[in-house]
Amino acid sequence: MTQFTTTIERMYTLPTPEPNYVVNVLWKITGVDGQYTAEIGGNTQFNSADQEGAFIPYANLTPQIVIGWIPQNQIDSAQACVQGQLDSAANPPVSPALTPLPWTTA
Repeated sequence: MTQFTTTIERMYTLPTPEPNYVVNVLWKITGVDGQYTAEIGGNTQFNSADQEGAFIPYANLTPQIVIGWIPQNQIDSAQACVQGQLDSAANPPVSPALTPLPWTTA
């Protein structure tokens, strides 16, 4: 069973409509399944028109709060990509090999 972790890597802010208003979050999903680990990055942008609830001052933000702002469909999509990487690592796909033509000598 894969264990997924979401990590906030960076946040970009603007001075309005509030000081240090977060407008862009870079995040990473890491998946661990046994001996295999994979990750993928994501980017979510925000604007004041989409804000729900009260403004939270930048100094009071926590990883859990910011992760909660990332739309669930973005998290689900990233986790599916990471799961695909893990599945390929555990069961590598077979690739065709270039084989010399049998009627020619090298």
